[in-house]
Amino acid sequence: MSAQLDYAVIIPARYQSSRLPGKPLVELNGVPMIVRTYRQCLKACPAERIYVATDDERIRQVCEAHSIAVLMTSGDCLTGTDRLAECAQQLDADVFINVQGDEPVFNPDDLLRMIEASARWPDEVLNGFCAIEQELQFRSTSTPKVVMRPDGRLLYMSRATIPGTKADEFIKAWRQVCLYAFPRAALEAFAACTSKTPLESLEDIEILRFLELGWEVRMLELSQDSIAVDNPEDIETAEAAIRARGL
Repeated sequence: MSAQLDYAVIIPARYQSSRLPGKPLVELNGVPMIVRTYRQCLKACPAERIYVATDDERIRQVCEAHSIAVLMTSGDCLTGTDRLAECAQQLDADVFINVQGDEPVFNPDDLLRMIEASARWPDEVLNGFCAIEQELQFRSTSTPKVVMRPDGRLLYMSRATIPGTKADEFIKAWRQVCLYAFPRAALEAFAACTSKTPLESLEDIEILRFLELGWEVRMLELSQDSIAVDNPEDIETAEAAIRARGL
């Protein structure tokens, strides 16, 4: 089924990060993070379908030194999804799969699942999720929490503690896994907005723009293997996972 899908895998990479400047080029056990992310993608799909999207010459040079295809985008993209929309203007694919460049130890099987789901629902926006097992993660505002309909479509996503109870207990919850698939029409609608939509801006969660524009978002359950490198202290966690998993 996936062989029939005309898709492209795009890894947005922005040099300027408020919490971790130069994040895509941070070395994890001697290898730049963006290169590690690309190598995980290679385990799921051929190199000719994978691109790094950046506006930074330093990132371009590192990628090309490792034979990674690069798409240059403008420096004023509101979000990574807006950067993806610019890439869609340069590529002749139907579905665009977004792999976050700051998740260098993600499970390639998750990407395979997303490719297969995109072939099944080629006209829908798809996003990953998994269960939250630790209350600390449930309380963290760095973790977008997911609430879904019984059929798996997204109701809402928030950095707040949802779903909640009157006693503010942690009973059961799910978090976003930052792996996405977008049909071309959805990206065009997303990029037509010249500013962030109200809830997207308030929560700082870009998938909410699709809900606010009237698009359905189908959630796909994925593994818990991804480790987002958002802050300097996350580097040690990622390096430990790389050693433990033999990556």
